Amino acid sequence: MKTYNNYPSIDLHGIDRQYAKILVRDFIRDQYFLKEEDLMIIHGIGTGIVKKAVHEELKTNKQVKDFKLDNFNPGCTIVKLKKNNEN
Repeated sequence: MKTYNNYPSIDLHGIDRQYAKILVRDFIRDQYFLKEEDLMIIHGIGTGIVKKAVHEELKTNKQVKDFKLDNFNPGCTIVKLKKNNEN
């Protein structure tokens, strides 16, 4: 059974929104090529600026199949990537 603890993750606490988008884009690209399917992005709660920037990036990223806020921790977003052969 795969739990969130086993998901590759990136922590964006203390990062501004522009840098967060760059880090998320690079993180997704790297994990896609490593053939990971599930990721966790830790953006924190705060005022929601970083979360909004992360979600904007996820909506436009062609390697992202789906994403959602973690039900138990709204400071995390769970991302499902497309498989390498999916378009």
